[in-house]
Amino acid sequence: MRLKSCHNSKVMQTATSPLAVAFTVVELLIIVGVLALLLSVVIPTMSKSVLSSRGFQCLNNNRQLCNAWRMYADENNDRITYASWLGGSPPDPRDQYSWANDELDLSPVKRDNWDTNYDIPHRPLWPFTGKNFDVYRCPSDPIYCVINGVPLPRVRGMSMNAFLGGFDGTNAGWPQLNTFRLFLKTTDLTAPGPSRTFVFTDERPDCINWGNYITDMTGYPNDPSQYQFNTDIPGMFHNGGGSFSFADGSAEIHRWLDPRTTPPFRQAFLTTAVPRDPDVGWLQSRATIPK
Repeated sequence: MRLKSCHNSKVMQTATSPLAVAFTVVELLIIVGVLALLLSVVIPTMSKSVLSSRGFQCLNNNRQLCNAWRMYADENNDRITYASWLGGSPPDPRDQYSWANDELDLSPVKRDNWDTNYDIPHRPLWPFTGKNFDVYRCPSDPIYCVINGVPLPRVRGMSMNAFLGGFDGTNAGWPQLNTFRLFLKTTDLTAPGPSRTFVFTDERPDCINWGNYITDMTGYPNDPSQYQFNTDIPGMFHNGGGSFSFADGSAEIHRWLDPRTTPPFRQAFLTTAVPRDPDVGWLQSRATIPK
């Protein structure tokens, strides 16, 4: 008696036939098209994820620096550090209360730019930052100084609102400080108020110099046709936005709306008219108020 096989020869042939698992040209084109579409979506998303990660780190650095600013005031009868020193010779005794006494530029020759021991450890906020150099700069800052063949990042990328303390507590001949409020204590921040007064921002690396960020108040509050940037321009590394901390301890990435706020990289900035730039209005409303 002949036993029947338990498998079906036709089924086995179909399952093992190379023709059965091959793709047609049309199917291959569809697959390639789908993969291309997926890559076009995933790659930009991954790129934005990296930027968002750096933006988060910058925001965290900014927040830590602002917390140090507030802790210093808590231990000094509400008096805040000055946004800038006077920079004269001989040094003014009040320079010791300025948060930064360096003067950055794009030169590798100046120690201010690359030597972490030159200024920051001697400034009043240093003990309150956990003696951490990283909080003083934005991780997206691309500027390096090559010293003896070694690339070193610039030591600072953050600047303080110039209306917080001014130049050693004075206007240093800066005319706008004669008509707008200069804050010297945290208790002075009654208007525009702690939640609407920025303390630190990541300034553009091609215009950062002294420790202050000067918001040009020309045209405020009723004549936006007079808006302008005067030397200082805010950072724009985080998807076209800058990092800000505020006197109440909050922080945010603010994205700029006008392309004139984010011009191409250059070696130096002078006064630049930007009539009706809404970004200037945003900065002005968070810097100070008229006296």
